[in-house]
Amino acid sequence: MTTQRRGWVGGASRARRTVGLALLAVLAAGCGIRSTEVPTDFGPAPSRVRCSLSESGAAQASGGLAVQVFLLCGSSLVAVDRTVRVPDGTRDSERRVLVAQGLLDQLAEAPSAAEREAGYQTYVRGGTTVSGPRPKDPEDTLRLSTPPTELSPYALAQLVCTFSDSAAAEGDGSVILGGPTTAPLRRYDCTDKVRSQPSSNQPPSSEVTGG
Repeated sequence: MTTQRRGWVGGASRARRTVGLALLAVLAAGCGIRSTEVPTDFGPAPSRVRCSLSESGAAQASGGLAVQVFLLCGSSLVAVDRTVRVPDGTRDSERRVLVAQGLLDQLAEAPSAAEREAGYQTYVRGGTTVSGPRPKDPEDTLRLSTPPTELSPYALAQLVCTFSDSAAAEGDGSVILGGPTTAPLRRYDCTDKVRSQPSSNQPPSSEVTGG
């Protein structure tokens, strides 16, 4: 009888130890799921916020007229600071053309390393020149060496928004553009929709009928 009781007690002890070990295993597994002590590597943080610049082009340049040009960043046109040089004493009619050419050159220049890192780009190609009005053109006309209709949609949006928001235009949010041919001049407008989504909203325009 004594031997049987001892066997029963030993078996019960082993059973309790088995149950205890099982509970410990469950608790350990649960703690492993809840644990937040192990760091998770999601890769390095972005070095620069997209479409955000810590330095302006105007601040880096010395002298000159402070202006803004529109570059493409993401799906929108974003204004960035630039400078153009205009000699002192330049007449207003000549000044407008010089400013326009300076803006055009700035648009055609490749974005800086910081701007590229932030996502900026331009679709305006180099080599394009701008001149003033012909005898029968309105006085604020700008004629491009490349017809506006031959520019890419992004390039046209960049030019229209840059010119219309500068001393190259009359300051009413529009600009009269023409090409080297006798094709009719057109007045282009830079709207909020053009700035926010130039790919699907081209600058609205109307034909200029009189000088």
